Amino acid sequence: MLNIIGGIKKKSRLDVPINNVRPTSSKKRESIFSILESYALKCNFNIYSNKYFLDLFAGTGSLGLEAISRGAKFCYFYEMDKKVIQILENNCLKICQNKNFEIIQKDIKKSFFLEINNPLSVIFIDPPYILKSFRKILENLLKTKLILNNTIFVIETKKNTKIDFPSSIKIFEERNYGKTKISFLSINSNLNTFE
Repeated sequence: MLNIIGGIKKKSRLDVPINNVRPTSSKKRESIFSILESYALKCNFNIYSNKYFLDLFAGTGSLGLEAISRGAKFCYFYEMDKKVIQILENNCLKICQNKNFEIIQKDIKKSFFLEINNPLSVIFIDPPYILKSFRKILENLLKTKLILNNTIFVIETKKNTKIDFPSSIKIFEERNYGKTKISFLSINSNLNTFE
């Protein structure tokens, strides 16, 4: 069972496809949003109010929908699998109001994110663990006008995965949960420090 854990849609149940999806557990989502909110408080900005989120390899949409429940204005969901998209859309219709979401069916590894029109507050990247092209995805995002000085990247990988990050972003927090590692990254500038 997969539920929203915070915000106005707390305890709302999300549908989960039988195959091809590895939803982020409630425990990990709780930790992710706690770290995001602490970081935003430390850096004196609001990650939700009038802000746009991006959920890559969306699956059930649990990360982006958690953000919507907590006050995000809008979330873009990228997902390739047609069957998964049907369930993702049902989940979005349960949680979202005023059509504050868009589902984009596209190969993320080849995307230049031209479908997105608004700067992003938080970008979730939770791909299949076999993905090797993190750097290319990050570089394509960084080439857009979507990244602000306080944009945060949240990347979920296997614990032993090493990612070759572009020098313009830096890790400010990492957490391990069993076989999973979650990395939190920000723009590599003096505007963003986390101590």
